[in-house]
Amino acid sequence: MEKTKVNAKRIVIISLILCAISMIGASLIQTSSGEVEIKDLSWETSRGHTMSALLYVPEDISSVNEAPAIVTSHGWYNNREMQDLNAIEYSRRGYVVMSIDMYGHGNSEAVSPEEWEEQGTGMYDAVELVDSFDYVDSSRIGITGHSNGGRAANYSVEVDNEKDNPLISSVLLIAHDAEYKDQNGEYFNEYGNRDVGIVAGKYDEFFFRTMDDDGNVTPPKDFINSEKAQSFLNFGASPKEFNEKRSSYNMYEQKIDGEEAERVIFNPAQTHPWNHFSATVVDSSLGFFDETLGTPDTTPGHNQIWQWKVLFNFIGLVGFIMFIVSFTKLLLFTSPFNSLRLNEETQPKQIATSKERIWFWISLTLSALVSGASYILLYDWAMEVRPNFFPQSQTFFIAVWAAINGLFAIVIMTITRVLTPKDSKLSLKDLGVAIKPKALLKTIALALIVSFSAYGLVFFSNYFFKTDFRIWVVAVKAFTPNKLLIALKYLPFFLLFFIANSVAINCFNYLANSKKEWVNTAIVALFNVLGVLVVFAINYIVLFTSGLQFFGEISVDSVNVVRQNGLLGVWLIPLLFILPGAAIISRKIFRITMNPYLGSLIFTIIVTLITVTNTLTQV
Repeated sequence: MEKTKVNAKRIVIISLILCAISMIGASLIQTSSGEVEIKDLSWETSRGHTMSALLYVPEDISSVNEAPAIVTSHGWYNNREMQDLNAIEYSRRGYVVMSIDMYGHGNSEAVSPEEWEEQGTGMYDAVELVDSFDYVDSSRIGITGHSNGGRAANYSVEVDNEKDNPLISSVLLIAHDAEYKDQNGEYFNEYGNRDVGIVAGKYDEFFFRTMDDDGNVTPPKDFINSEKAQSFLNFGASPKEFNEKRSSYNMYEQKIDGEEAERVIFNPAQTHPWNHFSATVVDSSLGFFDETLGTPDTTPGHNQIWQWKVLFNFIGLVGFIMFIVSFTKLLLFTSPFNSLRLNEETQPKQIATSKERIWFWISLTLSALVSGASYILLYDWAMEVRPNFFPQSQTFFIAVWAAINGLFAIVIMTITRVLTPKDSKLSLKDLGVAIKPKALLKTIALALIVSFSAYGLVFFSNYFFKTDFRIWVVAVKAFTPNKLLIALKYLPFFLLFFIANSVAINCFNYLANSKKEWVNTAIVALFNVLGVLVVFAINYIVLFTSGLQFFGEISVDSVNVVRQNGLLGVWLIPLLFILPGAAIISRKIFRITMNPYLGSLIFTIIVTLITVTNTLTQV
């Protein structure tokens, strides 16, 4: 085991180096090598709520050298860092950028659903704050948002329309419909003489659908040909009033109230979450704001650097994961915790009979089937019955699903024990299931130390560099203290799943399927994610072939706007990384401890914090 100790030390050092590279590299990219100052803002709005945002201020701007500004927003169940790509590219071209946490997200205060529409879910509060800066040209303020960030932009336009001196001059809706009709169902121009664009992905999971004359829902890829899109490009005119068919990627101009206004639709062949991870969409948005606000720096739109920040963030995420495993192993060689460590790594159990081999595959297959089926079947129920005690609907659904699958794992393990012949049945102690109270306390203490230390790296990165560790929809970020209280509410659900999952993987299914130990790890990791992977594959294969998701209820509102619920598919994406990761990490720790609880406790804490800090909190 001395070699294990040496390797753990080396990997801890490597992981810290990777995290340091991530912090420094990501910081250099997002500040354009120091040419943009980033401020972490928190302020009380006119309605008495706390808002959070990152403010990007390019150098050399002042009250005598004003710059245009863009307020940008993430979508529902996300946070301000999801807009990194836009904030980086806008600010390096000279725009002042405010990337907000909408109310109930990130570090902003949660408000009641009745207040979401007020002040644009916080976006208009940000517009008013930006307008107060003496280095911002108040005649050139734009807003943009992804998904419900686009809804926030629409809400903000409604608020702005009521002002004697409107502040918003340019609007870009990414992955969200515009307002096409008034409450009477008549086409209208909600946006007046503002310049407005839409990014309408051809495979968007939620928006850009219409109902044809036969009552069939048309796919988003046909949106540009719809009456809604054509009316939008004709500045709200009824389709009866024009004959010309307008196309995507062309800017159309018309004089409104004595001023030239522009309309455009971009329709990339992308899904909803792909839009905020896309160089194509960034290029389109840069071109739009250059046309409508005037870019201080004319760097071409295809010249983008945000991908480098993604790389550095990912390096940090890799370092974070490596730190968790190696630091755990290293602490097992210290006097307080060395009693939890084996003298030599445990080996997989040999498969004694063909029946045992068959049951191994049957149990994994049953678990995968239940995982996928329960994900589909539990969604509507969980969203309807969520008690107010649990303030996050996404976390509640995933937590309930996890707990159900944890219970099923226990059922499978019980059946396994019953079916195992007495002459080959190992004791719970020999399997690693039984644990003494003192060892359990040490296990809990070690899990807390490792989790606290790992998140210490995250808070260090946030405080000194305003960065975190992430890749696309999987993000490990700093958080406000109230998220700890929320996490405690969901922790029991995730504990049930990850502990049962770890016991099943390591105590019951750690078998010699091959001469190579990693083969069994790969098998259990695959089956851990297989159920939801199949659901994901079915949903998106159907989406890309038909334009409609296989899963997801279709709804039509009072003005005939058609939408499909895409949350079932979108919420699967983080699980595709988390579930195999749980199997691999718990196995690595189990091999030197024969303790299924240590790795699962660490993973429970980390995953619960990741989940509650990257979603919507409701009151």
